[in-house]
Amino acid sequence: MRNLTLMGIVAAATLFAAPACAGTLTVASRPVADEKAVFATVESISVVPARGRISGTIVELKVKEGDSVTRGQAIAVIADDKLALQMKSLDAQIDALRAQSDQAQIDFDRTSGLVDRGIVPRTKLDETRTALNVAENGLRAKTAERAVIQQQFNEGQVLAPVDGRVVKRTVSIGSVVLPGDTVETIAQQNFRLRLRVPERHARFLKTGDKIRVDGAEFGDRAAKFGVIDLVYPQIEDGRVIADATVDGLGEYFVGDRLRVWISGGTRTAFVIPSNYVTTRFGIDYVRLRQGDQTIDAPVQRGRDLPLPELPNGLEILSGIRAGDQLVQP
Repeated sequence: MRNLTLMGIVAAATLFAAPACAGTLTVASRPVADEKAVFATVESISVVPARGRISGTIVELKVKEGDSVTRGQAIAVIADDKLALQMKSLDAQIDALRAQSDQAQIDFDRTSGLVDRGIVPRTKLDETRTALNVAENGLRAKTAERAVIQQQFNEGQVLAPVDGRVVKRTVSIGSVVLPGDTVETIAQQNFRLRLRVPERHARFLKTGDKIRVDGAEFGDRAAKFGVIDLVYPQIEDGRVIADATVDGLGEYFVGDRLRVWISGGTRTAFVIPSNYVTTRFGIDYVRLRQGDQTIDAPVQRGRDLPLPELPNGLEILSGIRAGDQLVQP
């Protein structure tokens, strides 16, 4: 029995007088934001309509709601049967003018040879030159007119005005549209959060403040941080509207609601890395260095408080004080 007692004393001395492991951390209080939870919605910077440039009938829709598009991508096709008929008419006229131009060139070359031999007067050469110029200019005019119709054909493709995601389709195949009618509505990418904060917190809210979004909102463990870009001066329904930018917010849903933590003032707190805390039998401990020894001291754990410089931050409510030396277990 005496031997067992001695063994227990040795084990206890080993537990509370173990040499320091890993790194050490000096406890110091720091100002932290007194965070309040509010709801925010994922919204686009702007919603831009993709409009048709010609009148006609929708013959093809290349994207649907939810598809991502890039600027200049063809998302729909508008056709006008009259353009095809005009194109055929111009093609026939161009063929006729090309034949006239070729014949005028042949007449000019033949007359030029006859004038050189003195068979026909020079006035005849001037007449053939004029006929050649008229035929060539007529051919150029019809070719330019055909290019106009071809450009109208090309404008039958409705192009995405910005990079973003299609949120609404306002037409279907077979719909008749006029120039300027909206075909698709596109939410511009680089989404932002629109916060609606109770007015009692308005005096604490300002541009440049940090916000935090729980990682669980994105199916991830790591929290995301953002910055408030704009605080709107008008209060609506007892709430202040503010816009914030958060990296990696380009999610699928526009209008998705997220819980966001904002600053409601500041307070001082002890925040340490969570890996400095161990839990045994439901009690949390930190390892303190006292001289050449280390002891395990019980502490009261607060809530997780991730900071931009300390992603695994944990608030300690009691059990430590400023200046204590913590040893990572």
